[in-house]
Amino acid sequence: MSELLQSIDARTRLAGTNNLEILMFSLGLDSRTGRTETFGINVFKVREVMRTPAITSAPDMPNAVMGMVSLRGALVPVIDLVRYTGVPTDTMGEVMIVTEYNGRTQGLLVAAVDTILRLDWSKMKVPPPMLAQKMGGLITAVTELPDGRLVMMMDVEKVLSDTSGAEDEEVYRHVIPLGMDDRTVFFADDSSTARMQIARTLDALGVRHMQAINGCQAWESLQRLAEQSAARGEPLVQSVQIVLTDVEMPEMDGYMLTRRIKSDARFKGLKVLMHSSLSGDSNQQLGRSVGVDEYVSKFEPQRLAETLTRLLV
Repeated sequence: MSELLQSIDARTRLAGTNNLEILMFSLGLDSRTGRTETFGINVFKVREVMRTPAITSAPDMPNAVMGMVSLRGALVPVIDLVRYTGVPTDTMGEVMIVTEYNGRTQGLLVAAVDTILRLDWSKMKVPPPMLAQKMGGLITAVTELPDGRLVMMMDVEKVLSDTSGAEDEEVYRHVIPLGMDDRTVFFADDSSTARMQIARTLDALGVRHMQAINGCQAWESLQRLAEQSAARGEPLVQSVQIVLTDVEMPEMDGYMLTRRIKSDARFKGLKVLMHSSLSGDSNQQLGRSVGVDEYVSKFEPQRLAETLTRLLV
């Protein structure tokens, strides 16, 4: 199945164009509906696809964690997405998608993989609120294929957060408050899990914050804030000092959002901090190519707090 994956050089050319490639997969026939639904994951996060190898189980693991496998000498945890999502099916996870988030590798068991689809982020729509609430934020975006099928982008960051155990509360208690009440951060992220962690970090810092669920919503909000600042006769940077943005977001990604901010005179002096689980060197270079001021990996509250402090003081 390795032929499904293209070279990293080819994919990096998508940055700043608001395009992405997703690997489509299924979790088997749903006995409730008689349908096999299609899900997607950003190809940037996929290292390889393989037949599920023998999995070594260990005691006292979270429900959806099947165990671990050895891949070229590295021990990789394996998560069964069928079991995690609760899809009622007799299908076994015959295929393993090996993914990398924040430099950590894990295997995701699925029923089958389909193909790679290239599309514009503007074609990825935010799911209806009722669906988003029912799924607990697991589905972050939906797109429709020419054959009428809907492809649902799964928030793998939420999956990893839910299966990795309880969050370490000590991390937030060690964040040193900024001690300044006139600083504001605007952040954009389609993951409800990531938004919650960002908000907790900013609260621990004592920094005011506003948020958006994707780049398009963030851009619309920032333009309104710029208009309000102009009406007061002051630059926007007096009201908002940093935009913290994810990379992968429906409708408009973080690269496009950054490019628009950095090319608009109304946002002069506004710093952009890219916050993503796409933490490889190539992704950081892509961020810098569109004007990002700093880059910090997701799910590292202490490092995020330290970076924000340095940029805000």
